[in-house]
Amino acid sequence: MNHSFYSADRATHLKIVVVALVAATAIAGVGITARINGGDTYAQTDRIQVIKAGKPVMVTKTDQSVVR
Repeated sequence: MNHSFYSADRATHLKIVVVALVAATAIAGVGITARINGGDTYAQTDRIQVIKAGKPVMVTKTDQSVVR
């Protein structure tokens, strides 16, 4: 068995390419089938609530210390 990638023969290079292609195909297949099919996800539903603005509020608290 040859442990160097540069001095490997043609069959070893072919095995590496085949293993890489099989792994890439498996990862792509898992990625395609893992998506969530929730039906029509872009359709608007009646669950949307409208929030109306109330009276204006002034925030006066800060985390700075007062030096007098």
